[in-house]
Amino acid sequence: MCGPEPLLERADALELLAAEAARARTGSGRPVLLRGATGTGRTALLEAAAEHAAASGMRVLRARCSPEYTSVPFDALFQLLSQGPEFDPAAEFGVVGGPGAVGEPGPAPDGTPDPPGTPPYRATPARLWRLLRAYADEAPLMVAVDDVHLADACSRRWFAEAVRRIDRLPVLLVMTERSQYDIAPPADGLTHALSPSLVHTLNLAPLGTDSTAELVRFARGGDAPPEWVDECVRAGTGSPLLLRALMEDLQHADTDALPDICAALYPGAYPAAVSWWLDSAGPATAEVARVLAALEDSPGAGRGAAGAEDGSAAVDAELLARAAGADPARVAGWLTAMTRLGLLRPDAGGLPRYAHALLRDAVLAGWPTADRRAAHRRAAEAMLHRGDGPGTIAAQLLRADTVGRAWATGALLDAADLAVRDDRSDDALAFLRRALDEPMSAARRAVVLTELGSLEYATVRSTAGLSRLTEALKLPGPPQDRVRAAVALGTALARRGEARAAIDVLRGLQEEHLTGHPDLIRTVHTASALLSDNDQGVRQEVYRWLRETAEHSPGLVGTAGQALLVRYESTAGLTSAESAMSRIRALLAQPAEPLSEAFLLGTAAAVAQWADQLDEAERLVVRGLAGQRTSLLHPMHQALLNTRIDIATARGAYEQLLTEADVRRPGEDRPESANVRAHAVVALVETGRTQEAARLADGFDLENAQDSWETNRFVYARGVLRAASGDPAGALVDFLECGRRQSTRDVVSPIVTPWRAASAECNLALGRPREALALAEEELCLANRWNTPRVVGRALSVLGTATGGRRGLELADRAVRLLRQSTGTDTASALVGGAPVETELIPALIAQGRLLTAAGERARARDTLREAGERAERLGAVRLRAAADTALREGGARRTTTTLTGPAALTHAERRIADLAAQSRTNTEIAELLHLARRTVETHLTSAYRKLGIRRRSELAGALTKAGAGAGVSAEG
Repeated sequence: MCGPEPLLERADALELLAAEAARARTGSGRPVLLRGATGTGRTALLEAAAEHAAASGMRVLRARCSPEYTSVPFDALFQLLSQGPEFDPAAEFGVVGGPGAVGEPGPAPDGTPDPPGTPPYRATPARLWRLLRAYADEAPLMVAVDDVHLADACSRRWFAEAVRRIDRLPVLLVMTERSQYDIAPPADGLTHALSPSLVHTLNLAPLGTDSTAELVRFARGGDAPPEWVDECVRAGTGSPLLLRALMEDLQHADTDALPDICAALYPGAYPAAVSWWLDSAGPATAEVARVLAALEDSPGAGRGAAGAEDGSAAVDAELLARAAGADPARVAGWLTAMTRLGLLRPDAGGLPRYAHALLRDAVLAGWPTADRRAAHRRAAEAMLHRGDGPGTIAAQLLRADTVGRAWATGALLDAADLAVRDDRSDDALAFLRRALDEPMSAARRAVVLTELGSLEYATVRSTAGLSRLTEALKLPGPPQDRVRAAVALGTALARRGEARAAIDVLRGLQEEHLTGHPDLIRTVHTASALLSDNDQGVRQEVYRWLRETAEHSPGLVGTAGQALLVRYESTAGLTSAESAMSRIRALLAQPAEPLSEAFLLGTAAAVAQWADQLDEAERLVVRGLAGQRTSLLHPMHQALLNTRIDIATARGAYEQLLTEADVRRPGEDRPESANVRAHAVVALVETGRTQEAARLADGFDLENAQDSWETNRFVYARGVLRAASGDPAGALVDFLECGRRQSTRDVVSPIVTPWRAASAECNLALGRPREALALAEEELCLANRWNTPRVVGRALSVLGTATGGRRGLELADRAVRLLRQSTGTDTASALVGGAPVETELIPALIAQGRLLTAAGERARARDTLREAGERAERLGAVRLRAAADTALREGGARRTTTTLTGPAALTHAERRIADLAAQSRTNTEIAELLHLARRTVETHLTSAYRKLGIRRRSELAGALTKAGAGAGVSAEG
């Protein structure tokens, strides 16, 4: 602190008091009443007036009233008049020891005793008046009474009478009185029964922003950051009391930021001042103030309209009154008054909030936890009656004790359901855990435990939800709910590498509880088959039973089980794409059993994706995900997500894949999809980020990974990375290991991973043409059996490279013709649609170009390689673009130059999204239409804006149709 604190915005008041003092010195006194809210500086102004009066030759008599002495008769007057040697307590009060002393009334001043039955102190007021006159005869007086509203009743009556009489005395009577709107209406003020003409009343307002800022800078020696000053102004609320206390706490604090909690303050003058402010307002006001602070401090409370489903709530006077047990009319008035005083400020929605978080925390300090939790309970019930959404009600119940009523359970579970839909897992977990504290039936508790265990496993750590799921399975309930619990527990166990334990859980449920429920038994069999993919030994057992049963009693297998057999035959190279899709579509046309439908849709989507029916596969994925409760562990949920990623990879939508792929850092104790990581590695390689791909691959613990098809996919992805990094030997090891793993699982078709074609290319790079040729021929044989353009075209291209010469060129030409026919004649349309063969056509063109160069057809080779480079550029395939450039240079052409701006520079994903945005669709609409995350849409649009050289959405349509000079790809040589 720097010297005495200035008294700001009180110059007019001081001038008036000085004038009144001068008038009193002439023999004509008058009372002045200084009224103001707690903390507005009444006492400081009174002391300043007293100092001025004393400096002017007046005698100052002081009294400070206190609530502790309101029951003591004449206490205030005793303080005033006992300051002179003339004062004799026994004589003036008639009681030995002064006011409040225990004893009998003494004799009158002339020695004559009062008659029997005379009330105590009957003659005291007159005696005190005479004493005051005697003081005034000696010198002009200033009588300063602080907090007169706390004076005892006898003194208040005396002051009221003195107001009428001091105009004939050289006495200036200055009193301060608290004037503040409280929830409990205060008693009438001193001058309530007096004519306004008898008293000069000054109402003190809080300090303005500029004056408050000046005091802050004064306290800091004039050197403080503006932002810090502004925060102090808000926390000080224009109250000299609070501001002075805050500055005391911040004397040695860092000025970079004002804390939000009082625990960071020392020595704690600010929270003490706020506590005193609350005490002076009374218990009813303190309760309302604290309830408001508690509701404002609640997650999601205090903002938005009532009933909003995002957990927000309008904390208005009605709600606040219900939660605090107060009169709504008085609460509304209090909110208005506190806003005028600066303690509250309206937010963007016009709702009252504390001016600063530190003030709110100080209001809450010292409030017993039980009282606070009870207030949250009352607030929740008030929100229920008001019709608020479950999110707002549940946010209060999180901070309340157990209610024990059905409405509380319902609100918590409904809020959890909304949180799951909005992908707010943390909120859903909190609501479900709190719901378990409320009473509910065993069957309902089992459902809640199943969902909670599933969420904890998926979002917290892999072991977190197992105990919940196990408990859920032990509780009684409908068979359908027991199956859901068993499937969830089995999914968790299988993902942890305990596939056999998972199958045992499902078998145990079937044997003990599913007799007479053939539909549920079929669901259990289907779930067992899918979960067995995580363990080769178990998988062979389950699929053997599935095949044998389907041959003799297909009804026991069901449509979902039959679809799994189609999937098995597809990967085993036992059927064609046409036959597989025909059977899948026939199964989809049959009525679906509720619990088995997800298995059917997920399996059908995977087969459709392998069959290059990407649009159909995508529709099936959307149906499958829409029909699932994402908060329940289900083996098909991850399978559907995997298929969606497979579709993105098939289309070459690498940036979309990287945006959406949930690849976690190494060491996180949460389940992770090896398939997701594998696709992310490949996407990084294809977009030219091999170092980042290497870091991602190194973070996967392959040695301790379970033996599953997802792990095989990762081994293949690592081979792709090694091949792109110039390590064909290492890549060959990975590709062959992938093949070995897949073969033990009866997976021989190249629709899963084309490890033979990749191995053939590595052998060629290592100078082993014979081994390469054998692998390529085997790849083509299996590809022809499945017979889709993508796998056949890829196999023909690799075999052409391995064969070489004129025969090899013929094979390469066949591959390009097949793949080109599949993209359609409209190249741009195919690119925008993300044709599944585009990712195979580009490397096929490069292979064809190299063979043409080797055959001496350099002109045709250049055209072919330029087309490959253009397609790669549009696809965003940096690796293939570089490969096309290298092949061109090797063929004698100079490096191609690509314009990286303009419509031609857009990737197919960017173009597709930009076209929709140009049609005035919002980002949310585009995301829903394309089944993407909104952030993916925003990422692509940002990139498109940069390439198109625009800044606003309204410019998209014109930019997309502009054929800018030099757009596209050109080459020289």
